[in-house]
Order: sequence, then structure tokens, then C-alpha cells
Amino acid sequence: MSAKHDFWLGCGHHLLDRDATKRLVVTDEFLKVYLARAELVPPPEACLAERSLYDILLHNPRQAVTSSQIAAIADPDARENWEVMIAWRDHLVRHRTLESAYLDIIRRNIRLPQVFIGQLIQVILRNALNDCDDALVLRAAELFFRTQKLAVEGNSIIAWDEEASVDRRHQSPLFALLGLPAAVEADVLSDATASSYWERSDRFDVGLDLTAGQRGSAALGDVIARWISHLLAVNVAVEPVAELRDEPLSWYVGLSADATRIGDAIWNGNDVDSELRARLVGLYRLDFRDPSDVIEKVRGEPVYLLAAMTADEELRLKPQNLVTGLPIRCEEAAN
Repeated sequence: MSAKHDFWLGCGHHLLDRDATKRLVVTDEFLKVYLARAELVPPPEACLAERSLYDILLHNPRQAVTSSQIAAIADPDARENWEVMIAWRDHLVRHRTLESAYLDIIRRNIRLPQVFIGQLIQVILRNALNDCDDALVLRAAELFFRTQKLAVEGNSIIAWDEEASVDRRHQSPLFALLGLPAAVEADVLSDATASSYWERSDRFDVGLDLTAGQRGSAALGDVIARWISHLLAVNVAVEPVAELRDEPLSWYVGLSADATRIGDAIWNGNDVDSELRARLVGLYRLDFRDPSDVIEKVRGEPVYLLAAMTADEELRLKPQNLVTGLPIRCEEAAN
């Protein structure tokens, strides 16, 4: 990918190595970025134990850290931050790739900070989309790791980053180091404005039209297919559909909590009231290109994916549901 089409610089993808399968391998440089977080940089009044631990990890970010080293830190908040950080670091370095680290979190429901998991999703997506030159697909991918606020503008449903109006430079230490500029005026991304995405991708300040039949909706389907292919080594076709007609709902996956509730209601034959139905903002049909990838129970049947907003018009996608919810015959093959 050319330099002018680089994107999401703040996620640190350029600090990682790739293995023969193009999956991400943790480097010391990537681990050191975590040490630049404000929660971990020792303040002037920090005790000797905290400053010593910080210096040790700056020299060797993989150095084993004992519970007694953390317990020796005087400040209780600092102790808690270091406990969380070391648990996260240990999880990452325990796995061959970041992709396998993410899959382990999801499949074993490991409780780790959501902010770290969101950053992990972003950098994995950055890798999966490395050859993508479609700015609308990249903007749609932001829905996987950033909460969106939905707004009805005319006959369109526009997704805006929930925190787009806030200076986000604190989110990644690399943001300030790379000199990324402050936010500019908000635009809805379209074919006419797509060229502006590359220089502003770390600002998350453009809207996406998710209206049925528009390119934004199709772009999200493309992201879903790429995510499944990259993580699970399963090829699928994902197409937006206007509505469920008389097709049987043999299998469905809710891409958000509200979407799961809607899917459950339909599955159980219950009526979905107009208020709940109005929250449905995305409906997709997923077909497996190789039928042998699917469990026999639903082989040959489509899988439906549903995305719905909350009562306060937020969209919080749960990409982990695409790992745990699909009827894949041999889930562990991608590890």
C-alpha cells in the first residue's frame, strides 16, 4: 500500500511484524507503546518501586513481573493499573499472533479492559484491510471498534462517531508523536469525498450513510466478510437485504445486543413491536462459499445478520458474535 493510502496510523500497525500467514506478531516496540499511556508513566511523586518497574520494562517490555513487584508500589491506583497492564501484556505475548490472542479472549470469555480489546480489534482490522483502497469500507470498519451515534437526516440514517467532536489524541500515544492534526469540519463520506479519508482516518470525524441500498450498508457487509475470512479462514458472501420476507430464519447472529433481542423474538415467533423494529438498522444475508464449512443442521441455508441501535440511538457492534455465533463446522481450524 502506498504511503498516501496508509490509514489508522495511531493503532501502531507499523510497529508489528507479520508471520508467513500475514498475521500480526507482537514486537517489543509495540509493547512499549503501552508504557507511554498516561496511566502508566510514573508521576514525579511516584515511589521507587513504581519507577524501577517502569524503567525495567522500558529496557525489556517482556521482562517477567512478579506480584510482589506490583504489591510494592505505594499508590493503590498505580498498583491496579499495573496489574491490568501486566495481565494484558502477558496475554498478548502468550500467543503466536494477535489474531490468536483475540480469538482466545472471545472463545474463553476472558475479562480484560474493553479499551484494550477495542484497540486490538482495530489493529487486526488494519491488517485484514491492508489491501483495501475503498474508503467507505474502511469507514464501515470503524463500527467494529468505535460506538456510533445514529441520526436521521432526511430519508437517510447517518452514523457519526460518538466522540468525533472530542480531541482524541490521548487515545493513542502515537497520535501526538506522529503529529496528527486536530479535527476538521464533519462530512458524510461519499464517492465524491472519499479521497479526504486517508489524511483524516485517525480523527474519526466523517459520517457514514447506513441507509438500506446505499454504499455504506454494502461496505459494512464487505467488512464482515473480510473479518470472518481473516480470523476464521472461512470464505463467505455477505449481502444487505431490505427485509425478511417469508424465508425461514434457520440461523441468525445479532451484531448488537438489541439486534440479538430482535432475532430472539423472531426466532420464537413473537411479534416485534414497531418501536423495536425501528431500531433495526442493518440486515444481511450470509452464505458460505464452501458448504463443508457449515454444520450439517443448517447446511445450504442462509445465515442472517442483524444490527440494531439502542433506545438512545447508539450503535455498538459486537464483532465477537461473528466468532462465537456462526454455525461453523470446525471453528478451531483458524488457530
